[in-house]
Amino acid sequence: MLRALVGPTASGKTEAGIVLAEALDAEIVSVDSMLVYRGLDVGTAKPTSAERVRVPHHLLDLADPFERFTVSRFQAAAREVLGRVERPLLVGGSGLYFRAVVDDLAFPPEDAEIRRELETEAATLGASRLYERLERTDPPAASRIEPANVRRTVRALEVAALTGEPFSAFAESWDHYDGTRVRAAGVRLERAVLLERIRARVDAMLDAGWLDEVRALREHGYGNRLTSSQAIGYAELAEHLDGRLSLDGAIERTVSRTKELCRRQMAWFSKDPRIAWFDVGRGGAMDAVGAIRTYLEAA
Repeated sequence: MLRALVGPTASGKTEAGIVLAEALDAEIVSVDSMLVYRGLDVGTAKPTSAERVRVPHHLLDLADPFERFTVSRFQAAAREVLGRVERPLLVGGSGLYFRAVVDDLAFPPEDAEIRRELETEAATLGASRLYERLERTDPPAASRIEPANVRRTVRALEVAALTGEPFSAFAESWDHYDGTRVRAAGVRLERAVLLERIRARVDAMLDAGWLDEVRALREHGYGNRLTSSQAIGYAELAEHLDGRLSLDGAIERTVSRTKELCRRQMAWFSKDPRIAWFDVGRGGAMDAVGAIRTYLEAA
């Protein structure tokens, strides 16, 4: 049975995951959709080199920012890792990636030509127009996708065009949660506390050189249409560097988008009855690391 630590962004999973992995003699297998990108380090709060020395981490830095990285590709990489890591500990906040690993779900086919047409349409008419179409044709899928996330909106419409079925139809089997596959601990915070931690996280990442990271990525061809540009904060800081948005404005928009991401993460995870929830305060996941360890050790 797999063990996992999940929860929203800024809840302190990285630090707690390392402590838990050390206590459980485990290796961390990331289930985070943004940590797969090389060069997106500061703004994704990717585990540092020192943290990776403490505990081996897997499924990080799998793709360049220019690449289109799919959940199917992630699932294949995860299967390979889990086939050779004796004691894995899943850690992350991406509900789709978590379930792709834990429940071995099947994903719909792809069509590059249809995808290119939709991407061109998004670039010409705007992401909002494409998202509005998804809201009309597949409300359940739209409710799970951030309006600004062009990549996922395009994917949902691509599947519908290719198969004749709404993207949400492929998730019908996802209502089954096999309790024998994973023992998962979830971190939960009050909204006000989470917002405080989000703001502190953004400030810390800026102090750590996030703006310089975005500047360097842009010099290597980084742009808003790149797959990894969906990472919150990168597009906002790019706009600031272009002189189209003040730094304060970029920060506020980043905080707002992160807050909305956390809401969607919790909405996703709350549907999974296998997750045991641990309420924590300003200290984040470390507030409950002892109780979480006891819970996971029972697996």
